[in-house]
Amino acid sequence: MDFSMAPGTFWFEAWQARASLLSGLGVTLLSSALSIVMATFCGILMGVALSYGWWWLKLLARLYVDLMRGIPVLVLILFTYYGLALFGVNVAAFWAGVIALGAFATAHVAENFRGAVESVPAGQMEAAKAIGLTFGRRLYYVILPQAFRRMLPPWVNTGLEIVKGTTLLSIIGVVELLLSAQQQMARNYMIVEFYMLTVVLYLIINFTLAQLGALLERKTSYLRY
Repeated sequence: MDFSMAPGTFWFEAWQARASLLSGLGVTLLSSALSIVMATFCGILMGVALSYGWWWLKLLARLYVDLMRGIPVLVLILFTYYGLALFGVNVAAFWAGVIALGAFATAHVAENFRGAVESVPAGQMEAAKAIGLTFGRRLYYVILPQAFRRMLPPWVNTGLEIVKGTTLLSIIGVVELLLSAQQQMARNYMIVEFYMLTVVLYLIINFTLAQLGALLERKTSYLRY
C-alpha cells in the first residue's frame, strides 16, 4: 500500500473522504449507543417481569422475548421502517433502525437479566425480607447489585452485536459507516483499502466497548454474596 499523500493514493482518497466517513462513524456510534441504552432499560424491566411479575405479565414478557429472539434483525428493521407505514405510522429511517435494534436487543438483555437474577441464591431475598425491606428495596439493594455483575459479560456481547447490527441500517438508507465507505468505493474503486479501513474502525469500536465491559467487571468485583 502506498503511504504517500499524492493524488490517487489511498491516504489521499481517505483524507478527501474524511467528512463522509466521520459522519458515517458518528451515525454508527449514535445508533449503537441509543439502541444499547434502550435495550438495557427495557430489558431490565422485562427481566424483572420474567422473574417476579404476575403470571399474565410473565406470559406477555415471555412471548415478547421468544418472538424477538426468533426474528432476524433485518426483518425487524424492514418491518419497523416499511411495515409500520402501512398502519399510518411513519418513522424516520434512523429512528426505525434504532427502535428495531433496541427491540431485538431488549429480548436478549431481558433473558440475560432473568438468568442473572435467578442465579442469586433465594436466601438473599429471604434474608432481606426478614429484616423488613419492601420488595422494591430488596430488589434494589440486594438482588440487582449481585445480578448486575453476572449479566455484564452477556450484556457486553449484546452491545457488540448491536454495533455490528448497525451495518444493516443501510438497507433502509441510513448512511452509517459501512454505507459511507461503500459510497467512497463507488467513487474511487479502492474496494479492498476502504473495506480494510472499515474493518479497523469496527474493531476499534468493539474493542473499546469490550474493554469498558471488562473495566466494569473489575469495578464491581466486590458485588458478591
